[in-house]
Amino acid sequence: MQWEKLLSLRRQGDTNKRLRIEQDETRLGFEVDYDRVIFSSAFRSLQDKTQVIPLSKTSFVHTRLTHSLEVSVVGRSLGRTVGKAILEKHPHLQSTHGHHFNDFGAIVAAAALAHDIGNPPFGHSGEKAIGDYFLNGNGKRFKSQLTDKQYQDLVSYEGNANGFKIVTESKNGVEGGLRLSFATLGAFMKYPKESLPKKPTKHIADKKFGVFQSDIPFFEEVVKELGLQKRGKANDVSYGRHPLAFLVEAADDICYTIIDFEDGINLGLIDEEFALEYLINLVKKSLNTEKYSSLKLPSDRLAYLRSLAISTLIGEAASIFIENEAAILEGNFSEALLDKSKYKAQIDDIIKISVEKVYQSSEVVDKEIAGYTILATLLDVYTTAFENYFKGGNRHYDALILKNFKGNISENQNVYDYLMECCSYISRLTDGNALQHFQKIKGDL
Repeated sequence: MQWEKLLSLRRQGDTNKRLRIEQDETRLGFEVDYDRVIFSSAFRSLQDKTQVIPLSKTSFVHTRLTHSLEVSVVGRSLGRTVGKAILEKHPHLQSTHGHHFNDFGAIVAAAALAHDIGNPPFGHSGEKAIGDYFLNGNGKRFKSQLTDKQYQDLVSYEGNANGFKIVTESKNGVEGGLRLSFATLGAFMKYPKESLPKKPTKHIADKKFGVFQSDIPFFEEVVKELGLQKRGKANDVSYGRHPLAFLVEAADDICYTIIDFEDGINLGLIDEEFALEYLINLVKKSLNTEKYSSLKLPSDRLAYLRSLAISTLIGEAASIFIENEAAILEGNFSEALLDKSKYKAQIDDIIKISVEKVYQSSEVVDKEIAGYTILATLLDVYTTAFENYFKGGNRHYDALILKNFKGNISENQNVYDYLMECCSYISRLTDGNALQHFQKIKGDL
């Protein structure tokens, strides 16, 4: 892979080439990407979507929106640090093409800002609830009407693939969705492959999938422009990662490791003094013991350690990327950056505590159970209404349901199209919206 292609400013529908050297420095294309994401309705909806605790009434618990903003800030720092090193190693990128180290920060920041934009209500359990409906619930009835890959899109419903759909699909008269630069789209695609084959290798790019069958044509256009490496068998839609996707992933890993841990402390699910010791183990090489000892309140000590931990892991992830840049460009780097970190043991200890004390807490489990019921009910009502509509046997109730449907309904939709439209519509609902829809369907006005 070549940085000249990987840093493409091209956007969906472009007929002329966009050159970095001709860009307006006050309105750089990569920075426009950030603006378009942050002003999108899909991004704003993350304010009422679960990060850890579904339907939480606690003000200091992170939502997907605050999490995404923090990941973006961390990603920007990672991108700038790495960008500076890359320009020193490849000076022609600046002298000939006009790139600056801030370009890398802007790309990673925009991609990181959008990284959760496709997540359905109720966090990762929302993805599982949608998949379970089609695998084990009433959605099984559609299997015989779909190809294997179309059915896999549904039973392994993936927020990353839905995110690509949201930021690129034409909707409400807007061609190309947000029309982000191809560089930002590439950095956004952590898993640049279709749903089958499922986890064909242990390569990090095969962990999940990142594109639905319906979105493959434009996806192929993006990967061709960026020069991403073809992977898998000849007929597989599978490519190597854009190098900057490793930085987006690292920014996310840093934030959920440290911030979810902090949320657990603030919620009283993790003992504060016990937790501080785990953070100290991560940052003890850079800890200013005199400064730390002067902080009297546990909350102040926690804030100091959190800041130090994030800074430490930013430096670590950037160093690993820079050391392995050649292997990354060749497609020979197959794991997450922090999996190679000298702090991996400490990170794993923190994540283990978060899993035991936060992710598996009764508050989270109880609300995830409710989320399953809510999403299965919505899916059943909407898919049935579509099914009856296209079979010509829709009831008055189905007509009422579709009248309130805010997605796309067209006469030429096949079964896969309308099922994906139902899932897309439901995935865009916030936790609160999904609950309101459920209550309305149940007659609880």
